[in-house]
Amino acid sequence: MSDLPRKAVTRTAKLAALPLGIAGRATWGLGKRIGGKSAEIVARELQQRTAEQLFKVLGELKGGAMKFGQALSVFESALPEEVAGPYRAALTKLQDAAPPMPTRTVHTVLAERLGEDWRELFLEFEDKPAAAASIGQVHRAVWQDGREVAVKVQYPGAGEALLSDLTQLSRFARLLGPLVPGMDIKPLITELRDRISEELDYGLEAEAQRAHAEEFADDPDVVVPGVVHQSDQVLVTEWIDGIPLSEVIADGSREQRDRAGQLLARFLFSGPGRTGLLHADPHPGNFRLLPGADEDGRPDSWRLGVLDFGTVDRLPGGLPETIGSCLRMTLEGEAETVYELLRTEGFVKESVDLDPDAVLEYLLPIIEPAQVESFDFTREWVRTQAARIADPRSPAHQLGKKLNLPPSYLLIHRVTLSTIGVLCQLNATVRLREELEEWLPGFVEEE
Repeated sequence: MSDLPRKAVTRTAKLAALPLGIAGRATWGLGKRIGGKSAEIVARELQQRTAEQLFKVLGELKGGAMKFGQALSVFESALPEEVAGPYRAALTKLQDAAPPMPTRTVHTVLAERLGEDWRELFLEFEDKPAAAASIGQVHRAVWQDGREVAVKVQYPGAGEALLSDLTQLSRFARLLGPLVPGMDIKPLITELRDRISEELDYGLEAEAQRAHAEEFADDPDVVVPGVVHQSDQVLVTEWIDGIPLSEVIADGSREQRDRAGQLLARFLFSGPGRTGLLHADPHPGNFRLLPGADEDGRPDSWRLGVLDFGTVDRLPGGLPETIGSCLRMTLEGEAETVYELLRTEGFVKESVDLDPDAVLEYLLPIIEPAQVESFDFTREWVRTQAARIADPRSPAHQLGKKLNLPPSYLLIHRVTLSTIGVLCQLNATVRLREELEEWLPGFVEEE
């Protein structure tokens, strides 16, 4: 029934060819060095060619390869410019595009999941997909009551494709590491694998989206479309129009960039406390910038539309208070207290002994956006941070290797890093400290 299983061999072959291509370019690089080119120039050329093949293959695939590509794309701002520049368009494309399912396959899934008379549920249904993601694609339609809706149809065999692709990718994760300085690729792939079952369950997604839609129903800044209907592999939600964040990143105005960045930060930090859930897939394809109700179209009236609640972290008590307390005390220079907090929470293992002042020195540059009233998030800033942590010769790199990331903080950590990546792609000026004071437990000391 599905085109995915029939193309599994082709997809696997493309993924399996990546390590061979990378190895071939390494041999090519050795020849260049013997021929007299400097190691630095050769390394840069090798990195460019590796990135080119990786992005090309990921752009052609669905399933886990695209999921990995989307996750990787939010870290584009940390890539060296000589690598990021030529491939930024390819990375951005990964955020909201993929080859579509054949129309007959879509109709078959709808008939199986909604019934043979599925067309009676809609006044209109567009066969051409409006958007495609890693496990499904979205069709625009009009529900039987006249509401414009988005119909999300899961690719048949999506679970198997995701697992197969991510297994292939994990086998050569080490080779991909140099593409994103300071980032360990293998845990990212492992975490994506762990989240597959949840993301394939449209019942869980509908539940998370309903919780957000109810909480943000009257919010002046954030719009979450309501759930209209849900079945095993089909999810129908209200349609929202707006400017995709990828377009704002590409050519948005200064006002749009700053507003989108501010609202993204607000949603990230307010959501867990308001819903008990953390939206854990913050790539630009999942957000829209919507004009506000203000007739004059003032920049501060624009709203943020939030899509895709397939991946969430369940935080019944909101974000851990330890994060806010640790951040506040780091800003206050309380090295010993911060160190003890990190040890208590498992960021520093009992078997490891570190200098509290060195830990503070490691953390301060990373939390620079929280030190000032407003901060300019730029690619240059995040590249500096990534390079500082990635350089094997730097004290930051040596100390970072000795720190631990407890499992309960894994998604929070990735979402925070991803959001910072998007803010830097937006080149947004954001009053981050304002959002932390309002929404992050423990950041403001209780009197």
